[in-house]
Amino acid sequence: MGAFVALAVLAGMLIIAGLPKGSAAQEVRLVRQADGSMLLARPGVSAPVLDVFEDFDCPYCKQLHDTSQSRLEQMVDEGRLMVVFHTVTIFTEEPSRSNSIRAAAAARCVPSANWLAFRSQLYGIQPAPHGEASGYTVAELVAAGEKAGVTDSAFAECVTSQRHAERHLEDNSRIRIDGTPTLLLDGQPIRDLSVLDQQGTSV
Repeated sequence: MGAFVALAVLAGMLIIAGLPKGSAAQEVRLVRQADGSMLLARPGVSAPVLDVFEDFDCPYCKQLHDTSQSRLEQMVDEGRLMVVFHTVTIFTEEPSRSNSIRAAAAARCVPSANWLAFRSQLYGIQPAPHGEASGYTVAELVAAGEKAGVTDSAFAECVTSQRHAERHLEDNSRIRIDGTPTLLLDGQPIRDLSVLDQQGTSV
């Protein structure tokens, strides 16, 4: 009986080990929260928490994404970090403000499974030069969603109508930050991600 149980446990371990990434209970999950933020973590991982406040029209946010996103995702995948992405509109002048609002509202139309890919698409088509170029048109945003793998037939109408723009601005009004990107590690502001090196979670 003991040998049978041992073999059964071993077989179960081998089955779990052989599961493709993302199919086990420990799968990394991206969850949209009530305020529109997106929480990326493995189940059971609750610390440390990195809050990332970003404006899609912010060039420095694009730079942070381009240089650190893959590493952050790796750390989350390894269970060493959970990340909360907060999409904000920090700019008050046009065309940056409207660019930001259109992109943020569109991001709320995207299913969680496609959100990170959509975010990357947005930074790839960020209007430039900043402060002068108008962009993130609804047509561009719909195309970005399609490239990110969104297949929901209601997506295009959601983006075009800017259905979530008002709610985005309501949630945005409750956020108190001085600029973007703003990074908080366990609630404490950090200047950059190098501080994670000091905690043994190198980026």
